Amino acid sequence: MMLVSHIAYLSIVVILGSAVSKDLLGSARDTVIAIGLLGTWRYSWALINFVRAAWFRVVSHPRRKARARARFAASGHKAHAYFLVTSYMIDTATTMAVYRSIFAAANKARDGATIVVSVVDGADERLVHQLYATSPAAQNGDVRLIVDRIPGTGKRDALARSFRIIARHYPTQHDVLLVADGDTCVPEDIIDQIAPVFSDPKVGALTTDEAVDIPDAGLFQDWFRLRFDQRQVMMCSMGLSRRVLTLTGRMSAFRACLATDPTFIEMVQADYIDHLRLGRVNFLTGDDKSTWFWLLRNGYQMIYLPDVQSISAETQPRDTFYASANVLMVRWFGNMLRTNGRALRLSPSRMGIFTWWSILDQRVSIWTTISGPILAVMAALFFDVALVAVYIAWIMLTRYVFVTLITAFRGRIGFPITYPFLLYFSQLYGALVKSFVLFRLDRQKWTRQTYASNAVQLSMTQRLIAASSVYMNVLTFGWLFVALFLLSAGI
Repeated sequence: MMLVSHIAYLSIVVILGSAVSKDLLGSARDTVIAIGLLGTWRYSWALINFVRAAWFRVVSHPRRKARARARFAASGHKAHAYFLVTSYMIDTATTMAVYRSIFAAANKARDGATIVVSVVDGADERLVHQLYATSPAAQNGDVRLIVDRIPGTGKRDALARSFRIIARHYPTQHDVLLVADGDTCVPEDIIDQIAPVFSDPKVGALTTDEAVDIPDAGLFQDWFRLRFDQRQVMMCSMGLSRRVLTLTGRMSAFRACLATDPTFIEMVQADYIDHLRLGRVNFLTGDDKSTWFWLLRNGYQMIYLPDVQSISAETQPRDTFYASANVLMVRWFGNMLRTNGRALRLSPSRMGIFTWWSILDQRVSIWTTISGPILAVMAALFFDVALVAVYIAWIMLTRYVFVTLITAFRGRIGFPITYPFLLYFSQLYGALVKSFVLFRLDRQKWTRQTYASNAVQLSMTQRLIAASSVYMNVLTFGWLFVALFLLSAGI
């Protein structure tokens, strides 16, 4: 069945592509050149990242790993392991699996472990204690459990409070701190894998590969798995520069003495930006971006481990795939764009030219992605509707090739035929969401929490700000359409 669907897909590409002719492309020469230049820009950037990712995965990372383990063994330093886990509205089965993995990993920590668990619900507190009592970690004199039950005021408050608890234990520069969400299972040997990396004093944090556990088959499952496949490629590319673009909230590790620095904790708890039009925007979500920016600003390296994998339980947050994808994209891209601007203002010499350029590309790609289909539609209106068929064939072919490369990077041959469509959906609709959020950085909402930054009744000032967001958004798209219109018309 999978083979038949792939044959049908490629057949459609051939049929649509047959609409192309020399005269057709020649009549819309300026538009074809513009689309070609945009495509060359995007595809060359994708190729650069793929080559970098392959080199990192096959050559660079194994060498770095061997050097780190040798350096760690020779140092003789003890590396106490701290675990920080936050749980909120997680189902019981997932909670049990997660904490069993945490306790198993703590039990395997060579130099002892301290586990700090932040919970809101009393039932979660009792369950964690029960799981700990029946685990081997409870019999290990070097493993300690601290359960902190807090008011449900948000993840940032929970993290800050837990960081302060750990700070009272005065962690050294050799100790490590693993931060994980309450829906993420960690590898049993996680401390053995990450502790050697921190033997390099320039390393401030690291993050790892991720897998996702979604029980129900369908578009949401395919979309998430494809996203994690894409993530592996991009993280490997950025890993070559020793500075990833995010410290994933599901599971990342920090040098414990840095994560307990008062300024680090303050940024996690009360991060914000001052925006010329929006005023002060206090961050509700995006704690992983706050930790990332603190380390980036202070010049620390942030490493990627492609051969260490956490497993996160994910459920569809809304009734339909579209609604679920939309709410997640708004949150993800809002977090990215709120931190992106201030990161660009840092010196490229501090983070490296490639990292700085990658951050810039996060904004440029919004408009290059949107411009392609707009140019194609305008060319069809001015010249020949067959140009749309040719453009669709090109999109289908290139996304098929991209997905083939992305899944092959994972060592897999074959993929659901939904992948090329989902890839283009993520690119095009994702760019539209980014263009919307870019002018509304003050809009924030957690997926599982009911609190949102715009949930209260708006004042007159807030209404004016909201109106200005619409105006700026429409004005930007207006100028984009004018520029593309002039190009398509050959003026």
